[in-house]
Amino acid sequence: MSTPRLLNLVAELTYRCPLRCAYCSNPLDFASVEECLGAEDWRAAFRQAAGLGALHVGLSGGEPTARRDLPEIVEAAAGAGLYAHLVTAGVGRALRILPELRARGLRSVQLSIQDVDDEGARWIAGRSHREEKLSFARRVRELGLPLVLNAVLHRRNLGRVRRFVELARELGAERLELANTQYHGFALLNRGALLPRPGQLAEAAAVVAEERARGGIEIVFVLPDLLAGRPKPCMGGWGRKTAVVRPDGLVLPCHAATSIPGLEFWSVKERGLVACWEEAPGMNAFRGEAWMRAPCAGCDQRHRDFGGCRCQAFALTGDAAVADPACALSPHHPAVLRLREEALREPSPEPRLRGPDASSSSAPGAVARSFSRQS
Repeated sequence: MSTPRLLNLVAELTYRCPLRCAYCSNPLDFASVEECLGAEDWRAAFRQAAGLGALHVGLSGGEPTARRDLPEIVEAAAGAGLYAHLVTAGVGRALRILPELRARGLRSVQLSIQDVDDEGARWIAGRSHREEKLSFARRVRELGLPLVLNAVLHRRNLGRVRRFVELARELGAERLELANTQYHGFALLNRGALLPRPGQLAEAAAVVAEERARGGIEIVFVLPDLLAGRPKPCMGGWGRKTAVVRPDGLVLPCHAATSIPGLEFWSVKERGLVACWEEAPGMNAFRGEAWMRAPCAGCDQRHRDFGGCRCQAFALTGDAAVADPACALSPHHPAVLRLREEALREPSPEPRLRGPDASSSSAPGAVARSFSRQS
């Protein structure tokens, strides 16, 4: 099997962040991940990524502006010929260094908005920073940079979709990503407080359709695959087009891949990005279709969804090679139906949210073991 061309690099520069979002995509054991790549290490990775065919790099985290050498990292990305895109919460020193980032070659910005009001933002992330975020967004537009707003949706804020759209229009965003929570890692731990109530998704989708009809802004509405009945092509397929580089240099096919035990991934610092992408056993574990079992192996959708999410399969069944339980054809779909049933029950009291700072000691596989016992 020939190695696919790398198109997109996700550079997780740091896991440090002032927020503690209950749906954080950082791994549960993020506190044990050493931040050991300097600007020159990233420069080498960017050059190798470009050599593999990559066009785009997302400078992410955590909060990437926590890196003091972020201007040098942006310059390195631009120097390698990559489209440098900043994914940020827009807090801390973000506003202050934005002009320098623009001068060093930053091409666009994605700003996360936890909610449209202070109370909702504090509930999900521990703090609001509303005015700080708005100032940052306006500065992005003043500097002529394209602005993308990203809002992660859940039970508490799905009813405010129209207000998210209004805010995006007011700020001059070119694109609004209304991304319903995907239930991995911290979000899976917090599912009791985040899963939508019946009818919420349909109501939000109707609002999105109305706002799309008005035009003037691109609106993306990403359904949670646990509620969709079909799996999404996670990261465009395992090791198919995107590589994620962690702060310690480990190269992964997706953010959560280390949650699957027994997979061997390599470090860009030790072996270089080319070998990590092409040869690492973990990167090749679920590439292509040879690993697929029934029903995936004979499904006419396998070329579109690539078997769904391996990390989700492991989290809900303890076996990363089974059909994604999000798929209605999966024999493990009852695990997802149980999650949906949880959304019907009104918790009393409401479950305590477990943000990254509160759950940093959570061990990978703990959620998988929990669901394995239930299955």
